[in-house]
Amino acid sequence: MAVVREEVPAAMAGERLDRIVAMLTELSRSDAAALVADGAALVDGEVVRKGAERIAEGALVEIDAPDTAEATGPAPDPTVEVAVVYEDADVVVIDKPPGLVVHPGAGQTDGTLVAGLLARYPEIASVGPLARPGIVHRLDKGTSGLLMVARSLLAYDSLVAQLTARSVERRYLTLVWGHLDTTQGLIDAPIGRSARQPTRMGVSTRGREARTRYQVLEAFTAPTPVSLLACRLETGRTHQIRVHLAAIGHPVVGDERYRGVKPALDSPRPFLHAELLAFDHPATGEHLAFESPLPADLAAVLERLRAQNR
Repeated sequence: MAVVREEVPAAMAGERLDRIVAMLTELSRSDAAALVADGAALVDGEVVRKGAERIAEGALVEIDAPDTAEATGPAPDPTVEVAVVYEDADVVVIDKPPGLVVHPGAGQTDGTLVAGLLARYPEIASVGPLARPGIVHRLDKGTSGLLMVARSLLAYDSLVAQLTARSVERRYLTLVWGHLDTTQGLIDAPIGRSARQPTRMGVSTRGREARTRYQVLEAFTAPTPVSLLACRLETGRTHQIRVHLAAIGHPVVGDERYRGVKPALDSPRPFLHAELLAFDHPATGEHLAFESPLPADLAAVLERLRAQNR
């Protein structure tokens, strides 16, 4: 993604926000409207999700916009393996392996999960934003686990609405440095993009609302104090769990970006796995729930800890 910042000139004064975004990013009007609805546009530091809102001359508009390569739409790639847990005409649930990028962005345009999905489900090309067809939520590259994908416009609208209403259950298993003061709690702190490091997020008063609930499952003392947590997302901001836990002094073990790599304990990647996903089926209304076991690389870290603390 690239950040576009422009003050609204006199020639654009009073224009709709989605039209301004389209002109500044050279995206189609529909893709610009999707960006706005997704919370990717700020006006004078505040997120504005209504594309119809009129913007005054001199207002500072900031947009997390897709790069040029993204704007053309990703190409299908049948070589990308897609681990399907569930599929029907409307929804696909994927168990994403670590190291796989969900959709094209700065630094990687090929070999993404979306490319593999397009090869297997070509109809998703017309579902949702052009740059990330079918995608209603994301997992970081280093995070493994469950991800839902929309195959139809009905499903896309329904799943986005469920995420907005916070009725989708998303539970993550993570290992963090140190011992927490309470066995369960809520981290309620807005998250925004760093002005100095655009690929890094942080707690910021100018950010978007973000809420993470946690519960301590196990606490270890050897070879160093660490804790195994279950985290539930109430919102879905970029790097949310990683940023929130780092902000309270307990970064995710193995997370280099947010100060989680230390010599006392080694992890092959950020110890973060999306282990449970539950939502209502967009067409039938049936409540669906899926679980994913901890992958072997993280399970080995946990087994070593348990062996040392018996």
